[in-house]
Amino acid sequence: MSSPRPLRFVHQGRVQSVTGLPPTTTVLQYLREHARCAGTKEGCAEGDCGACTVLVGELDADGDALALRNVNACIQLLPMLDGKALLTVEDLGDSTDLNPVQQALVDCHGSQCGFCTPGFAMTMQAIYERHQADGTRPTRQDLADDLAGNLCRCTGYRPILDAGERMFDAPIRLLDRGPIVDALRELQHDAPLHYEAPSRAGTPQRVFAPRSLDDFAALREAMPQARVVAGATDVGLWVNKQQRELGDVILTGRVEELRRIDTTTVTGSDRASERVTLRIGAAVPLEEAWAALTAHVPALRELWLRFASPPVRHAGTLGGNIANGSPIGDGPPALIALGARIVLRRGATQRTLPLEDFYLDYMKNALQPGEFVEALEVPSPPPGTRLRGYKIAKRYDSDISAVCAVLSLRLEDGVVRDARFAFGGMAAIVKRAAKAESAVTGRAWDEAAQAAAARALDEDFRPLTDLRASAGYRQRVAANLVRRFWLETRANAPIAAEAGSVWQAVNLRRSVA
Repeated sequence: MSSPRPLRFVHQGRVQSVTGLPPTTTVLQYLREHARCAGTKEGCAEGDCGACTVLVGELDADGDALALRNVNACIQLLPMLDGKALLTVEDLGDSTDLNPVQQALVDCHGSQCGFCTPGFAMTMQAIYERHQADGTRPTRQDLADDLAGNLCRCTGYRPILDAGERMFDAPIRLLDRGPIVDALRELQHDAPLHYEAPSRAGTPQRVFAPRSLDDFAALREAMPQARVVAGATDVGLWVNKQQRELGDVILTGRVEELRRIDTTTVTGSDRASERVTLRIGAAVPLEEAWAALTAHVPALRELWLRFASPPVRHAGTLGGNIANGSPIGDGPPALIALGARIVLRRGATQRTLPLEDFYLDYMKNALQPGEFVEALEVPSPPPGTRLRGYKIAKRYDSDISAVCAVLSLRLEDGVVRDARFAFGGMAAIVKRAAKAESAVTGRAWDEAAQAAAARALDEDFRPLTDLRASAGYRQRVAANLVRRFWLETRANAPIAAEAGSVWQAVNLRRSVA
């Protein structure tokens, strides 16, 4: 075990060294209370409003360029910044020399009370940097989707979207990345993080960030009581809202093997039987994981866009979402419907099991002491598969599901040969609707079959009533989703586009004039 050292990251143009602060200090608290950078605002302190949006920079896989992502500072723990760069609204232009993002917000009257404006400016800066680097220009809908994690209650969004379009009309002015890249290269020579400081309660607390999978596995086996933290998009709320102590923490974000997406292709006797399996490392950010999934299964695109918000997807990981095991999580239904398997590891020992077998009861899973999630293996659907994903929530963007359903079946000559109906929000865990699947398997995919499946859901689930929905509402919605699935996938269906013309229509309705 290495010796303790300070946290080291790039901020305000130089490498910062931090000691003595509690390991659960958030990036937002550091900025406002210690760095005296008050431009970043605190709103909800739970990753919903985006007022605290900052940019986090890392070297790309080749170590040559800077990769930026916008995240919520309120639920990022300060040790997660180690070896990275932090950019805030203070790093943009000032009142005498506004940059294109700021100038466009001024010109288009994109700010009224101004509280949310720094967060919008940082997300827009991320959009600006990405599209200028690609030589592309976002559509108005692209801007709306990218800004879904930033809330404003004054402007009504139209002038902010106007500013998002206007900022590309000015001469190109990107952030000065060279000094940041040089500083990050310097930080690469630091030893893996081992940080020690008193917790908020005054008890000793340690944070480790191994850089190899073997080191991570050995540390996890030696410290089975430690808390494994990936993106902290859930754990951050434990700290902010519940004032919970985390004890020792092991971070996943510096293990390169856990941040990879690998593809395996198996080709049968003909081209049509080619199957692709994605192996998604547990520390792959949600945004990258869902991009890979939807490249192979376009029908999941709407679920991707509605999965939390861009800042949460940039910080959170698919492995963390799966290990969390929330019964209303949107990741497990999609992966279970696709027949995903979860790879678990303890020390040098690996085991693999179907994802639906990983969940045992409410917030209980099959992880053994010292074991962790290493990867998810997701096969592409076989030929003849019809798949759709549906999310029902009170808000369209950035909301928690009342019901999430991902329904898949494989047809041969119009007959259902296999069905996988996975539901979230209907039980103590995300689970398959076994009775409904049985009701359609071996039958023609017709109205009678879907009606039988809808009725069988009453035997599969006994949902709860809570603040998001009543049990009766959930039961009726689930049945209606089965019917919608049939309407979209039946022979001569009026809605037949695999990418989901329903998704396209909904997004057109969401567009702001």
